[in-house]
Amino acid sequence: MKYSIKEVSEKFKLSAHTLRFYEKEGVLPTIQRDESGRRVYSDKDLGLIQIICCMRITGMSLEYIKKYVRLCILGDNTVPERHQMILSQKEIIEDRIKEYQDLLNVVNWKLQYYDNRMHENDPTAIN
Repeated sequence: MKYSIKEVSEKFKLSAHTLRFYEKEGVLPTIQRDESGRRVYSDKDLGLIQIICCMRITGMSLEYIKKYVRLCILGDNTVPERHQMILSQKEIIEDRIKEYQDLLNVVNWKLQYYDNRMHENDPTAIN
């Protein structure tokens, strides 16, 4: 299937400017154009954009992402290196999840404290 820049922008909540920037910077180097010169994104492009968004959200630099994209273009002989890059990405995400779980535990502990105080009907307990 083929998608316009507007459709891709809406799907991934990226501005058209960002998509054009990624193309210019070599992060999305294989975007095709139609006969009128408009960008046309394929399902394969959308899969790559999904990975790029994931990498950006977890703080990966554009240079690192460009390296990943270059390896994708080079083909199957780069699968072990790409696997390692995605494995590193997984570890970053797992670390973030643990950090957020720890934060959630603190918030839950404090909520439990307030719940207990409210049930005691002690209006002077403010912490």
